[in-house]
Amino acid sequence: MRTFEVVLERIARGRPERSIVLTGLRGVGKTVLLNALRSTAVRAGWGSGKFEARPDQGLRRPVSAALHVAVRELGHPQQEDVDQVLGVIKAFALRDAPANAKLRDKWQPGIDAPAQTGRADSGDIEIDLVELLTDVGGLAADVGKGVAIFIDEMQDLGPDDVSALCAACHEISQNGLPVIVVGAGLPHLPAVLSASKSYSERLFRYNRIDRLDRAAAEHALQSPAREEDAEWAPDALEAMYAATGGYPYFIQAYGKVTWDAAPQSPITARDVEVAGPEAEEELGVGFFGSRFERATPGEREYLRAMADVAAELLAAGEELDESESVATSDVAKNLDRKPQSLSPARDGLLKKGLIYSGERGRIAFTVPHFGRYLRSIA
Repeated sequence: MRTFEVVLERIARGRPERSIVLTGLRGVGKTVLLNALRSTAVRAGWGSGKFEARPDQGLRRPVSAALHVAVRELGHPQQEDVDQVLGVIKAFALRDAPANAKLRDKWQPGIDAPAQTGRADSGDIEIDLVELLTDVGGLAADVGKGVAIFIDEMQDLGPDDVSALCAACHEISQNGLPVIVVGAGLPHLPAVLSASKSYSERLFRYNRIDRLDRAAAEHALQSPAREEDAEWAPDALEAMYAATGGYPYFIQAYGKVTWDAAPQSPITARDVEVAGPEAEEELGVGFFGSRFERATPGEREYLRAMADVAAELLAAGEELDESESVATSDVAKNLDRKPQSLSPARDGLLKKGLIYSGERGRIAFTVPHFGRYLRSIA
């Protein structure tokens, strides 16, 4: 957090700084960290807004809503200047609907100020976003603060929106404006940004969020336990790390069930063993199962084939990461199908965020231990 505080201070003073991108599998705590960073920005007196990107939604509505909140938080003393920028936000938002749309079909952003004409309303998302963030950044600079936009599931932005966001980040950086974008997404998010703009690696500071190491995982269990005058025995901590792999969501799930099941302190490895089936059942329903249920029958077949291929590689002595990355050609071979015929299932899973492609010709689960779960229910 201290590093982020320094970043905010540098940006507020007009110093060059990159926006931030957090990447990692599901369940590693990206959203929690994103919220914590936003709290840091709020404590620094910055205006902030957050939204979650969705594949079926463009950038104009969520960005407008986020910036509306951020501008109101700035506490700019000149209401006339604030209204002018709010009017630009409104103009930007109103272009979400086609020019010939009827009034009842146009989304109203809930901004009292009248829409400004001729600014951020060209209809070209890249031009408009650059103009919008330039005006918002200027307003923030007036009060010596900044504006931070937090975007979760950033990989779900459309290609045009990603391109516009990169162009806007480039422009505000070049002009030293106090605006920062903090995004979070799946491991392939850097590749999505790079495919949009070749200079994207210069715009963002990439931070990979991974599972906790042994010491951090033990602290996550011991600290709240000690607040209740309880302890985890060394063998229990070892058993917990073996069961969870250090993934924060799994530590939370196993920790709760084990805590409830343990008859006394210190909590032992036996308590972890007893609680294991219930924890796995809860994960199977709420974490793994809910995602598996979203898939169509053809997509489920593809997921199971991925898990089977990974199992074969592991049995052959190959080492795989927790996402169990496998070749798409091996999945097709497992199903005895041509790769082209599996494209609809693969694309559907990509859009639903159940798998991702970290490199050409390979595919991986977005959820750690998902392959293990699929093999357990086969």
